[in-house]
Amino acid sequence: MLDSELKSKIRKLWDRFWSGGITNPIYAIEQMSYLIFMRKLEDEDSKRIQESNFTGEKYSSIFKGNEKCKWSEWTKLSPDEILDNVRYKVFPFMANLGGKGSLYSQYMKEANFGIPTSSLLIEAVNIINDMHIKEQNQDTQGDIYEYLLSELQSSGKNGQFRTPRHIIKLMIEMINPKIGNKILDPACGTAGFLVNVYEYILEQNKKDGVSTLNTTKKKILDESSLFGFDIDQTMARISLMNLLMHGIKQPNIESINCLARIGDERIKDKDYDIILANPPFKGSLNQSEISDRFRIKTKKTEILFLELMHHSLSSGGKCAVIVPDGVLFGNSNAHKQIRKLLLKDSRLDAIIKMPSGIFKPYAGVSTAILLFTKGEQTKKVWFYDMQADGFSLDDKRTPIKENDLSDILERFENRFEEKNESRLEKHFFVPIEEIEENDFDLSISKYKNIEYKEPNYRDKKVILTELEKENKEIGNLIKELKD
Repeated sequence: MLDSELKSKIRKLWDRFWSGGITNPIYAIEQMSYLIFMRKLEDEDSKRIQESNFTGEKYSSIFKGNEKCKWSEWTKLSPDEILDNVRYKVFPFMANLGGKGSLYSQYMKEANFGIPTSSLLIEAVNIINDMHIKEQNQDTQGDIYEYLLSELQSSGKNGQFRTPRHIIKLMIEMINPKIGNKILDPACGTAGFLVNVYEYILEQNKKDGVSTLNTTKKKILDESSLFGFDIDQTMARISLMNLLMHGIKQPNIESINCLARIGDERIKDKDYDIILANPPFKGSLNQSEISDRFRIKTKKTEILFLELMHHSLSSGGKCAVIVPDGVLFGNSNAHKQIRKLLLKDSRLDAIIKMPSGIFKPYAGVSTAILLFTKGEQTKKVWFYDMQADGFSLDDKRTPIKENDLSDILERFENRFEEKNESRLEKHFFVPIEEIEENDFDLSISKYKNIEYKEPNYRDKKVILTELEKENKEIGNLIKELKD
């Protein structure tokens, strides 16, 4: 967790960008990312040089022949020189790291350095230096970037917003990914799911605070476990930066439309062990763009993404995904087909109904978390009616005492001991036969029982006596008015 002083400096950086004319939060984060990464590059390079001197391992500085591109060098330049130097020397150097053809250079190819004035650049440099990024450990550096990204949670501009971190963590804990799992987010945004699943696996492989992962397993986690795709190239770059800031040296991030034909080559069927996602809700595609892999004929992206995830899971693979409520009860052929697919061609393990304020202030849509496992048929579905997530459900989203998340996790892990047959509680099972009878409707309101309590009325004689008294008082007032 970041202390209040560090948070204050990050907010100050945001304020400087906004007052400097960069008001689009996505673009602002992109530009801030470049600066923080420039600082981190030199810090990492210096660390590698020190390690090589100690171990005797050969290491050649990435700044060899480009010493003037070091943060410590160009930040000393005068206001007249600094902006052009960064724009035309430092930024191109950074954008070409990894060599031609690398994923990093591919996604930085169309990037541009957009800080408009020397004064804004110098102010931003001073604030980043004040953050003491060099002295921060890897976890804190990741937290700095996460807090930077948190501005998106209150902006919601360009249709981009982040899944609340506590909801991401709940989904990850319910799925319980392991080292060696191949993990996918087909609509990764800022890579929130991938960063948190990376941290979860690291934490699960610690003993007394020390990592138990050997070099081979750590390499597998860093290089061949986490995969993310996003249609927006800017978001892909931000995801790339986010993963790099969290210590993942070779992120598998690409900018493609997973639902189009080009996605067939990159996201293959039966290829992933874990899928975690919050895909776009309200998008639609032209029929000509949609991949031929889809059996369900629809333009709705939320349905297409669900079918994509089902196809992409290996046998026994697990998926946790956020969907709009319409997926659960929509009566179109496409809605019914996707529900049948999840129930008949996989095991639908759980549906967590979430309150509509989860994504406020930028969206009031009502959503649910679906968890399913590939390779088995559903016998019964576990429902949970989440009432609170630890924050108020208004636009302010302030912390509150009421929170169902720990209860959801505990109940889910022990769900097969469920004895609640009345369905009056927040959680209960529904057999597949009953779901089929209800035309595959998966809305919790269809199955949850509501307890109606008989109102406790007062004695009728007492009420009549009070009425008589009031009528007498009214009569006296009318007489006074007449007089």
